[in-house]
Amino acid sequence: MTNIAILTGRIARDPETRETKGGTNVTGITVVTDRPARDKDGKTYKDENGYTAKESEFHRVTCFNGLAKTVGQYCSKGQLVSVQGRIHYTQWEDKDGVTRYGTEILADKVDFLSRGNGSSDDNDNTDAPDID
Repeated sequence: MTNIAILTGRIARDPETRETKGGTNVTGITVVTDRPARDKDGKTYKDENGYTAKESEFHRVTCFNGLAKTVGQYCSKGQLVSVQGRIHYTQWEDKDGVTRYGTEILADKVDFLSRGNGSSDDNDNTDAPDID
């Protein structure tokens, strides 16, 4: 049996990196993917600008250890990435005792398909690994 997820999309916001009490690096990113929107008959349609209308989905992606450090250091909002990993489901009780559910991709690999936006001098990705 196999659990493999592959996403190609843009990072929705800058990565959030933290370290667990045990010293594990964890970085979270949100990857946005698009697909053509469809009407009630299942047909694609054009938006007000004449382009094919799109529907976006936002995917939570979690990276650990060395991958977490690399993604946290070199990725930024707007960057095109390809993520390979597995789908992970979680269940917990919130502070009010309500059962909550979540879904995320636990990344095994993140490929940089473009450089980051470089919105600040501290995060211009000039030291990022070369893109093939």
